[in-house]
Parts: sequence; C-alpha cells; structure tokens
Amino acid sequence: MGIISSLKSSNGYIMKHKKFMTLGFVTVTVAFSLLFSSNLLAKAPTKKSVETSRLEALAKFTKVISIVEQYNVDDITIEELMDKALDGMMKNLDAHSNYLTAKDYKRLKVQTSGKFGGLGITVGMKDGALTVIAPIDGTPADKAGLKSGDIILKINEKSTLGMTIDEAVSIMRGKIGDPIDIAIVRKGESKPLNIHIVRGEITIESVYTKKIGNDVLYIRVASFDQKVAEDVSKAIKKSKETTKGIVLDLRNNPGGLLDQAVDLVDIFVDEGKIVSQKGRKESDKRSFSASSRKTLTDVPLVVLINGGSASASEIVSGALQDHKRGVLVGENTFGKGSVQVVLPITKDEAIKLTIARYYLPSGRTIQAVGVKPDIIVAPGEVKTHKNEFSIKEADLKKHLEEELEKVDGKKDTKKAEKKDKKDIITPEMLNKDIQLKEAVDIIKALVIIKG
Repeated sequence: MGIISSLKSSNGYIMKHKKFMTLGFVTVTVAFSLLFSSNLLAKAPTKKSVETSRLEALAKFTKVISIVEQYNVDDITIEELMDKALDGMMKNLDAHSNYLTAKDYKRLKVQTSGKFGGLGITVGMKDGALTVIAPIDGTPADKAGLKSGDIILKINEKSTLGMTIDEAVSIMRGKIGDPIDIAIVRKGESKPLNIHIVRGEITIESVYTKKIGNDVLYIRVASFDQKVAEDVSKAIKKSKETTKGIVLDLRNNPGGLLDQAVDLVDIFVDEGKIVSQKGRKESDKRSFSASSRKTLTDVPLVVLINGGSASASEIVSGALQDHKRGVLVGENTFGKGSVQVVLPITKDEAIKLTIARYYLPSGRTIQAVGVKPDIIVAPGEVKTHKNEFSIKEADLKKHLEEELEKVDGKKDTKKAEKKDKKDIITPEMLNKDIQLKEAVDIIKALVIIKG
C-alpha cells in the first residue's frame, strides 16, 4: 500500500489517435496513450530538432510494431501488441509504475473500495525481488508466520520472477476460505520455506491503544486509513491527565493516506515543515507544514519502526526525527518514498505512474534508503534469569494469601484482575518484545529528565 494521491481532470492525460503507413503493404491504426497533458501540449517546444526527434521516435515505434505483426511466428493482433508494448514501457520506468488492463483495473477498484478475500500482506519490489513489506496484524498471513523482509519466490508453484506487484496481488487475492501456498526465502534460513495459508476477509483495526504502567500510553498504528489522526487524538485526550510519555508503534505499517500521516505528525509538532512532494510538473510540487492549533501534547515520545514500516509511516517517523520530537527505536525502514497515481486512458484501462517523490523536513529522501533509527534494536525476547532459591518476605506473604484464597474459595478477584488487564501491557509482555521494552525504558528516562 503506497500513498494515495490524485490529479485534477484539467491536468489529466488525453488520448491521441493517429494513422501511420507501415513498410510494405499494411496500414496500421494505432491508439496511442502518449501521456501528454493539456498543459504540456500548450507549452510544446518550438525547436524543430526536438519535434523532429519526437516524430522519428514515434515512426520507429510504429515500424517495429508493423514488423512484429507481419513476421512474428505466432499470430498476434495489433491490440495484443499494443498491450505488450505499453506494459513493457511502464515496467521499465520503475518498480511501481505499470499498465492496467481492463481486468487489472477492475481488480484495483475492488482492492480500494470493496471487501475481498486475501492474505493480509503488503508487498513491494526490493532489489528486483517481490518482498513482503509487512503482514497486517491478525490476518491469515500474520497468523501463518510471514515476516517483513521475506522474499516471495513462488505463489501456487508460479514463479514471481518478472511478475509485477499487481500481478502478484491479483493471484494472492481470491475467495475467502480458499487455500494458497507460498514459497519464500527468509534471512537466516538455509533453504526456502513453504507456507500454507487459507484466505480470509481482510479487515484492519488501524489504531488501538494500551497502557504501560500508570503513565505511559502505547499507541499502535497498523495502517493509515481515513480515521487514524482522529482515533489517535481521541486516545491522547482520553488519558491526557495521566500520560507522561507515549510509545508510537509503526512497525509493519505499510503506509496509506498522506493527509493522515501529516495530521498525525501535527499532533506532536507545533510548527515547521512536515513533508514536501516534488515532481516535474508544478501541480505535483506540494509542501505540508505543522500548525500549533492541531498540536495536542508535548510529552516525551518514542517511535518504533522496522523494515515493514513504509511510505506514510516513514514520513511520520522521519519528520518526528528531523524535528527532534521523538526518539526512533528499532530497525531501518523499507524505503518507499515515491508517489503513484492511477490515470485512466480509456473507460476500462489505466496506467499507474510515479509522478513525484517525498522529502522530509531536512530535505533528505526516503526512496530506497528509508529512515534509520536513532537506537538500533533487533527484534526478540529479553533474556531473564530467575533465582528460584531467593524468597523475600513479600513473596512469602503473597504465597500465604493465595493459600487462604484456596481455602475460602475466593476466585472472582483473580478473574476481575485478568479482565482489567486486557488493555494493559504487563512486564511479562514487555519481556517478549525487546524493542518495545527498550522504548519504554527510554520513555522513563526522558520523563525523569523532563521532571
């Protein structure tokens, strides 16, 4: 899931229909989606050499199309050739641009507007390989054990070499309850792993909160949907009186809506630039800044990130780091800092094109490099050593109280305590997540320093 943007219709792309005479005896009518905006046409270069080069390039293209149509060993229509030409052109621009056929475009609409059966993973291209950016919390992929950084080799015995992201997604999506087999390469494993997953309905709880002790608020943001900033604001306001520090968990967050990323940063930062977007066209150049009226808190903040943090979550973590508003803990993020838009070229077809890149307040780019944490912490558990022979008076007293409860039959208190802990992260839970424990320890230190 990348950051979703849009273009006004006045700057939309138009279709040009031209006829070209081929070599020999075939006349071919080709529908070109030349991707010239109305603004660009109005400002077309007047230099003859540029226009001549353009015409020569187009003539070469139609010449190749004609030759392939006439002499290719397999009978192939002009429509099929054009689809293949457009597909190849878009794929060679970058890993995120591609041509959407009528079938692909329909799937994309279902993905962005409807319910569907799937695995619950976000994938991207990294070093030419189809890579898991992040499994979504609680989904079939998460429960099956897929991890950020896993490279997908095969999907149902079909190799992913040369496969686009959209092609892979369309194969992985399917009917709820249908199984799928995925072969992956994982760092640290000597051979590929085969993972069997049953598709499920993908529903995402984007924001949830818990308390750590009496004064630390834990906020988990799983993805950036339309209500992220609103939900985080409610959580902060609800516990504002008791909160002395906040842990913002963006691990395995694949991104989402840009405006929500900006609004989330604005909750913690009261002034300055948050992110800028730069493209070739003036309409693609934008900048977003913080406003003091939206800022809710100035308590110490620690942000958790990892290799599954991408796109919008990289904007949030990077902006907070540049403003020195929070301490970043974890691992380097994914490195997805480009902007894609979907541009219809016919009623049923479209292209997905990279039009800009994002830059953090300091001017640095996210693309391909990601955001580096201030404190690097690998995932894992905290190793503890318990002295079984050490008995304190408090332990003895607690033991005697438990024995009395057995005699008196008082078990309801325990159940009540267990129920109350559903919104609390216990010390035992912290010991199972060393990155989170490190974040809490830093928060406590910052609280002490702040007084």
